[in-house]
Amino acid sequence: MSSTLSSHPQSRGGDDLLLQRNCELDYNSSSESRSDDDDDDDDDDVEEEVVHDADGRSSVRLRRRRRSVESSGVSTPSDPSPPPAYNRTKKPTGASLEVPKSRGAAASRSPSPLGLIPIHRSFSKLIHKHEVPRKLLHVSIGGLGIYLYKFGYQPNGLTPWIALALVPIAGADILRLKWDAFNRFYIRVLGALMRESEVRGANGVVFFLVGTLTVLTVFPKDVATLSILLLSWCDTAASTFGRAYGKYTPKIRSGKSLAGSLASFVVGAVTAALWWGWIVPGTAAWPNDPANALMWKGRLGIDFGGLGGLGDVAVTGGWALGLMSLWTGLAASASEVADIWGLDDNVIIPVLSAVGIWGFLKVFG
Repeated sequence: MSSTLSSHPQSRGGDDLLLQRNCELDYNSSSESRSDDDDDDDDDDVEEEVVHDADGRSSVRLRRRRRSVESSGVSTPSDPSPPPAYNRTKKPTGASLEVPKSRGAAASRSPSPLGLIPIHRSFSKLIHKHEVPRKLLHVSIGGLGIYLYKFGYQPNGLTPWIALALVPIAGADILRLKWDAFNRFYIRVLGALMRESEVRGANGVVFFLVGTLTVLTVFPKDVATLSILLLSWCDTAASTFGRAYGKYTPKIRSGKSLAGSLASFVVGAVTAALWWGWIVPGTAAWPNDPANALMWKGRLGIDFGGLGGLGDVAVTGGWALGLMSLWTGLAASASEVADIWGLDDNVIIPVLSAVGIWGFLKVFG
């Protein structure tokens, strides 16, 4: 009999294609072994013929073959002709830009296994798991902030340009979320810098610009710039160490671990020590500096006004810098963990860090 036992449904996804490929390899291997059989194999066939008649033998063999493939749903020809060639260029049908509704809530800003961005599948460790291109961009913005500060670029001169850049970037984000064809093009171009949760959600760059624009508009120059550095470096450190070691430490909340928070604290404290201990003192004052551009005066203290016989209690030098650095690390760590109205980290971290630093210096600075 030369008819196939079952037909492979074309609507199956990549798993069925993989099964078909494995079946093909098994089929070719068994065909080669049959061509190399010696006379002993003929004896085996004869032995079966003794047990069954001619028709019975054929039906038994076919029933065995059918049982071996029916569980996988892959068609197997009963005649010796080879199966159709496996199409290696065919893409799994399950990988589309549409996030399944049942899993939409599970798609956080962390990498997900949905396979929505093609380049993530090609470079799963470099881009999908470790987010190397995205983190390099994140860290480089901190370096750009230091450069602009040292060379006299003022917040009131930068905010118009940031607002101008925000318009087309946010506009493109709105357009791609409404137009699938443009979304696919957008993902092909910028997919290496995106998370899969951003395929059907706002891009993190939009929130980054909103957070940066807010702190540069509201806070003093040194506090605003430091908060951008904390966003650039502490967020990256928390993400990197949280994914690597978070499973070994207690969970603080969904997506946040003690390992990530400790990394944010350490990087924040070191950043503040470098900022107020080296970068700010090593930068000359510019004629166009805004009034009260510097909140940090190298001193921390409090004036009790004679209450209880106490006057002005203060520390300066290394002690003051150390205390300020520790407080900055705490502010960075707390802002990285905080969840305020579901806002994006790229808004919460710079704004909440700036509020914490500004308030501390208002009281003790």
